[in-house]
Amino acid sequence: MSCSGDAEAEYFSKDFEWEDVRADVESNPSFRYHLLPFQPSTPQSHSDVQAWKRFHVRHSSGKFFKERRYLLKEFPELVSSAPHTKLLEVGCGNGSTALPILRANKDVIVYACDCSDETLERAKEILGAATIVSFSHRFHTFCCDLSTDGFPNWLVCNPCQDRFLQKPSLYLSDVAQDNGMHSTNPFSLEGRDCCTGGVDFVTLIFTLSAIPLERMPRSIKECFDVLKPGGMVLFRDYGLYDMTMLRFEEDKRVGFREYMRSDGTRSYFFCLDTVRDLFVSAGFIELELDYCCVKSINRRKGKCMRRIWVHGKFQKPVLS
Repeated sequence: MSCSGDAEAEYFSKDFEWEDVRADVESNPSFRYHLLPFQPSTPQSHSDVQAWKRFHVRHSSGKFFKERRYLLKEFPELVSSAPHTKLLEVGCGNGSTALPILRANKDVIVYACDCSDETLERAKEILGAATIVSFSHRFHTFCCDLSTDGFPNWLVCNPCQDRFLQKPSLYLSDVAQDNGMHSTNPFSLEGRDCCTGGVDFVTLIFTLSAIPLERMPRSIKECFDVLKPGGMVLFRDYGLYDMTMLRFEEDKRVGFREYMRSDGTRSYFFCLDTVRDLFVSAGFIELELDYCCVKSINRRKGKCMRRIWVHGKFQKPVLS
């Protein structure tokens, strides 16, 4: 059993079988509403961007998120990658994923995006204060709502990446800039004669679940397009019948297995088949896909909580 004091190993275990939880939930009448089909009364057309911005403002102290050091064990590729590896972190928040990666891998270059300018600024502050070694030359942010905007075209072009970092005025003449470290909105290089470059890894860590289900296929296709051939998506998100799903009341349902919190942010809970279908339909090859089932101890309340996440690795096919 994992203990809350073991920060690195807490989310890197399998303490129980998912099928046992499934049997418990599906036989419990009090959870029946989670299993029912859902038909929304009105179209779900609004954006969650403002809700997530307010969320990050409320939790801007840096204490809400802990460094996700367990990801280095979950995805050893993050540590053992080749020099000059390029990684795109989608939905970077305050940098709790980027910081341990940058510390562990001295060669990786991280491009990080989020839908909130304020959150990106806070991420840079936290990373800047976390160590005496500067990460500024290896950590580059840009504002982007993946579910509606897609990624900027310069991510798939090596020369444009270099020019973006070295001389941002060449490409950001109509975009606010911060010494090449941060652009306030994604921009297009359509019409330019650019090579096919891209990134080596995309991390989707508790990000896809925050996107409305109907927009997920497009979002994953964006990740496919921005990867180099042979590149990988490293995926971690909420699993079906996780404790937090079962805590939602019936009036919080906004879709099948999809819920809206009181602050306006949403969360979807994945089964393996849904994740597999989303990524394979976008062109990926499945390398790893499984539930991560952890008993987490709340020492203050003396409670044991069954947490369920989905772990996955998906690869863009190598060109023949």
